[in-house]
Amino acid sequence: MVRPYTVTRGRTRPSDRHSIDLMSRVTAVETADATEAGVDHASAALLELVRRGPRPVAELAADADLPLTVVRVLLGDLAEAGLVRVTAPRRDPAGGPGADPGLLREIVDRLREI
Repeated sequence: MVRPYTVTRGRTRPSDRHSIDLMSRVTAVETADATEAGVDHASAALLELVRRGPRPVAELAADADLPLTVVRVLLGDLAEAGLVRVTAPRRDPAGGPGADPGLLREIVDRLREI
């Protein structure tokens, strides 16, 4: 077992260039090559999860069985390397979170699985 701080090399936040919210949607960049970018094992495993389909950061953390803080740092590294695209969650004009029906259905389905 590896301690989370060793995976992130002691970092607790991604770089300031990337705002990675709990519900930010992460998509793999198809043309990018992970071997050329020199990603470590933990980042490569996370990238493999992202390549299965776009999903929110919270879901990736659950699927990777890693703390959310670690996933945010690793996603920031992958975004810096041009391997993933992190999209901020949609907001409605009133400033609240957008009600994406597909996302809400997916959340309900996942809750039912539990």
